[in-house]
Amino acid sequence: MESTPRYISLAEMKRLGVRLEASALHDAARAAWSDIRLGRAHGLKSVLSFPEADLWNQPQFEAYRDTLQGERLGWKLSALSSVGTRYAAVKVVGANAINRRLGRPRSTSTILLLDNFTLRPLCVMDGTDISAARTATYASMALELFFPKTEELSVFLFGAGPIAEQIIRVLGHFGAGIVSKIFVRSRSGASAHQLVKRHRQPPGIRLEAVADNQRLRDCRFVITATNASAPVFDTAEICANAVVLHLGGDETPSGHIQEVLRSGLALCDDISMVSRRNSQSLALYFSRKGSTLEQLGPVLGVLNLKDFCDAGGGSEFPILITCVGLPMLDLYVAAHVYETWFSADVGTASSVHSSNTN
Repeated sequence: MESTPRYISLAEMKRLGVRLEASALHDAARAAWSDIRLGRAHGLKSVLSFPEADLWNQPQFEAYRDTLQGERLGWKLSALSSVGTRYAAVKVVGANAINRRLGRPRSTSTILLLDNFTLRPLCVMDGTDISAARTATYASMALELFFPKTEELSVFLFGAGPIAEQIIRVLGHFGAGIVSKIFVRSRSGASAHQLVKRHRQPPGIRLEAVADNQRLRDCRFVITATNASAPVFDTAEICANAVVLHLGGDETPSGHIQEVLRSGLALCDDISMVSRRNSQSLALYFSRKGSTLEQLGPVLGVLNLKDFCDAGGGSEFPILITCVGLPMLDLYVAAHVYETWFSADVGTASSVHSSNTN
């Protein structure tokens, strides 16, 4: 009789020395993208959002209502299912901005990893840090795709949460000789300064917290990783040929989207998923006009990332990359963690998790 797979908590991951190293995560993400392009990795994402009024009607939460100040409540339950060449996975994410007021992460993820043929559960692990790390691989992918021959690149990063921290690690690793400055801006300003203060300055890269968008025009690479409820920059503030990596919600102004659709390049990690989620600026741009990204986007030149492989080492026009977070990336990163630390084939982990072996 097969035993129940063991749940691997964040504390146990730390005890076992699990490291989410930028190069290994990038390799896992690259393998995922390769299998996506070859049709060997597939995934679905579903999101159940709850009425905000149900939360504010609870006396214990009513006092927090006025503290969000431009931040989305984002009260939702998400399920991301995926299958690849060796494994399948289901990630469940619970999110609510109120959690941060209670001293907890805004979102918490749990990943169930399964064998892809028998669909027998192999491992259940805390996926909160894994989720942030997999999202940061979009930054290394964009850096590799659009700035391979660039020097003295300035980056503007909106956000100072777990994803922003992982992005700085990724840029510090892959940006050597490419990135010279990273400007970090957050909603309050304090969190950006705290992030810069606690983060070791990457070699050759100046990390600086800023209070406004004055340096935005100097940056060819812009990354939005916030929980903002409205655009975080004005169209006139951004460099004319900036690459914007959109990882959050409604962060990009409609004027910039119009400019991209007119004279630039719009990409999605998955047009269908971005459209159906309808929580990010590009999808909202179409839905607010009575249509959908899935209907009109391809007609206007919006492409899936899997169908775009050559950026030619840069461009003279604006580029917008909207990423909803592919389940397949979670799968491949989680599989890397499992094979490296938890699989029965790993010496140290096998003695700790012998109950999970065949």
